[in-house]
Order: sequence, then C-alpha cells, then structure tokens
Amino acid sequence: MSFADLGLHPELQRAVAEAGYTTPTPIQAQAIPVVLSGADVMGGAQTGTGKTAGFTLPLLQRLARHASTSTSPARHPVRALILAPTRELAMQVFESVRTYSKYIPLRSTCIYGGVDMKPQMQELRTGVEIVVATPGRLLDHVQQKTISLNQVEILVLDEADRMLDMGFIPDIRRILELLPAARQSLLFSATFSDEIKKLADQMLKNPQLIEVARRNMVSETITHRVHPVSAGMKRNLLVHILRHQPDAQSLVFVDTKLACGRLAHFLERHGVAADAIHGDKGQAQRTETLEAFKSGKLRVLVATDVAARGLDIDDLPYVINFELPHTAEDYVHRIGRTGRAGRQGNAVSLVCAEEKHRLAEIEKLIKREIPQEVVPGFDPEPEFFEAGSRGKHGRRAPAAKAAEPAHEPGGRNARPPAAKPEPRRGGRPSVAPDGFDYSKPYEPAQPAATESSAPPTAETEFRAGAPRRQARPIAVLLGGLGRK
Repeated sequence: MSFADLGLHPELQRAVAEAGYTTPTPIQAQAIPVVLSGADVMGGAQTGTGKTAGFTLPLLQRLARHASTSTSPARHPVRALILAPTRELAMQVFESVRTYSKYIPLRSTCIYGGVDMKPQMQELRTGVEIVVATPGRLLDHVQQKTISLNQVEILVLDEADRMLDMGFIPDIRRILELLPAARQSLLFSATFSDEIKKLADQMLKNPQLIEVARRNMVSETITHRVHPVSAGMKRNLLVHILRHQPDAQSLVFVDTKLACGRLAHFLERHGVAADAIHGDKGQAQRTETLEAFKSGKLRVLVATDVAARGLDIDDLPYVINFELPHTAEDYVHRIGRTGRAGRQGNAVSLVCAEEKHRLAEIEKLIKREIPQEVVPGFDPEPEFFEAGSRGKHGRRAPAAKAAEPAHEPGGRNARPPAAKPEPRRGGRPSVAPDGFDYSKPYEPAQPAATESSAPPTAETEFRAGAPRRQARPIAVLLGGLGRK
C-alpha cells in the first residue's frame, strides 16, 4: 500500500515523498481513511509508529478547502486545534504540520509556555488555521483574548495518557467548553486507562477505535537488557558502557532535575560529550540542546521524563535507564525513543537492589522477562540476588528449603516432634533466635548480680510496686510550673 492508495491529495503525497516516506505504517493505513471520512477517532498505538502523520495528513486534506493566500486575518481563523502535553511534543507535531503542508497555503503556529507571549500574540493576530498548543499556554491566550476558538472544525488530543499524568485533564475540559459542539475530534494515546475512556466519552461522538498493537506493548525491534549494579557504582558503569560504544548516541534517563545536571557534568569530566535537558532549563537552552543532539554534535543527552515523549530522532541506537521510572508505563515511553520506524534499538537499564520492585512491575506490564547481565567489576549489592529475587540470567533464585524435622523412632504411636512456633502475621516467627517470645507480655530482665548496687530506676520502682519519686519542677518555658 502507498500513500496514494489512501486517497491523499497530490500536494500531500509530494510532501510525504520529499520527507522520505513511501509506505504508510499500520496506524497511518487505518487512521487516515477514517479521519478523511469525518468520523471521530480513538487511536492507540505504541510510540514511534507514526501516529503523528496519521492525524496530520488527513487533517491537512480536510482543511485544504480553506487554503487562502489572502493577507487578511479574517480569512485565516483557527480551524484546527492540536493539543500536546509538553513543549517538545508540541514542537515535534508543529514540525510535522509544516513539513506536510509546504504545498498547501495553510498557516500554522505553535504556542507553549516558558517563553514570552508577545511574539505568539503577534502571530495569532495575523491569522492562522492550525494551532498546536500546550493546554496551559492556550488558556493564557484565551484569557488575553488573543485567540478565538469558535470556528474550530477539528480537535486533536495527542498523548492523552500523558495529559492525564501531568494533571492537564481539568484544563482540557475547560478548553472543550470553548469549542463548537459540531466538530471532529481525534484522541490518540499510547496507552488507555479508565480515566482516558471517560475523557473520550466526553469529547468523542461514536468514535471508531483504531488500535494496531496490544496496549502497553513495546516495539519488537528493541532489545532489552538489565545490568544489576550497586547504586554507588552506577555512574562508573555508565561511563564504562559509553566507552565501549564510542560512536553510538545515547539518551540517558534519570528521575530528578538535580541528578540530571550532576550526571551530565560527571560524564563531561570523564571525556563524554554530554548535556542535560529538564524542566528548569529555559526553552532556548532546551531547543539548542535538542538540536545539538539531533544533529549528532552531542553524543549523550541526559534527561528527565520531560523527554520521554516528543523526542523524535530517526536513528537513536541506545536508551539507557540510569534509574528505572517510578511508573511502569513510563518505561514504555522512555524506550520508545529508540527502535523507531522499524529500526533496531537497545534499551539498557542499570538496576540496583532498591529498584528490584520497579523492575518486576515493568516486566509484568510488558509481559516479558528482561535478561540480566552483571558486568565484571560492577557487581550489585549482595541482597540483589536474595532468595526469591531474580538471578543473574533473569531466573528467579529458588528460596532455601526449610529443614524437615527429624522423626523420632517408635513407629505409629511415637511422640511427634515438638511443634515449631507459628509465624506471626507478616512472616515473623513468634520466638526469636535469641529466645525472646513475641507472644508473651514483656517482662524486664532481672538485674545482674554485679549491678545490684546500682540505684533503681523509675521504671523498676514502678514495676516493683515502689512509690514514684516526687516529680521535679520543670521550667515554665518547657510547659511546667508557673511563676510563684
């Protein structure tokens, strides 16, 4: 199947061919005809499958009838609104819109926070048909009355699950109230949840579900690997790995902004060309860093989950989880930056003993065990391979068998062996190894003979029935006796 078979206009086919694409992906092949028909769509596909073009191309074709070269702002009202959760993703979608609309005179713009509003206001006043926006900055423009949404014909909500994670759903509902009821709505998400379904019920009318892959499924073109390592040796192991793949670019994920900057500086000190990207950096810095990484000038990009969505690099060979994400779904989005468009990718995770439970949740979500390989000289903590934990080759180490009690001779009527104390709730036995019985009330040990001359404490006097000592007055500043 080709893009011509999908019924796209020659101008769009030409733009797609110049971008280097000849065959539509499964999500594009299924979504484009449905969107062209005017139906609402609830689309689900794993990240990196080309769902951005899946809604951008038919959107441009449906708006082509409004294309105009007039300079009057009145001839260019907002016809399509595309909402994205992050600045990076909004910029990526905007680049796709510009790429595919080069032969159709439709105006587009991208508005997001973190930068001055004035240039955005000026561009909106000139008139644009397509607006790509983050929810917060869009509402800022609505409040400033610099944008009107009463002629929107198509609404696209991209990465709806990320919108939910970032707390944008109340903003989305406010925006929905500003849009005409007669519109086409498209909701795309890598994963679905009950909350996303509720949102879909609110914004979509008789939607057609397009789901080309099992939910939370990772691309088959990605090779997964875990390196068990102690927390204190992670940085050194990362340098070791990067030195053994000297020409390959890597995207390294960490949990916090502070760790992001520190790790980038550590790599720089060890001769690795690295930089950091996180939410505290200004938009100009983030854009400059991303461009350097995409162009190949920067070999390693250290990022928080701000880059887990919206970072589109055609051939990124490695994604490295320096720290596993707290949410298993974020693992799917992180590693979705590699192995895109059918290319081979590698997902490497450095896991310490404290992160074993996160690893178990990830394996449960993606329904596969990730092979584990200990790098010589970078051993994990001893507790990493405790009984019941995962062994070096990804198998669970069997728990040690409890020794069976020996049977006394005497045949059938022999006295049975003494019963072992029943464990308490939570797995702790009722009798500790030192003989302390948890099931009995606490009794203080008798003082040793060598301590008989020691003065009795208030606690022993009380337990022995002796009268309490007279309370000593406490200073008034400590809540004691007042002044006389």
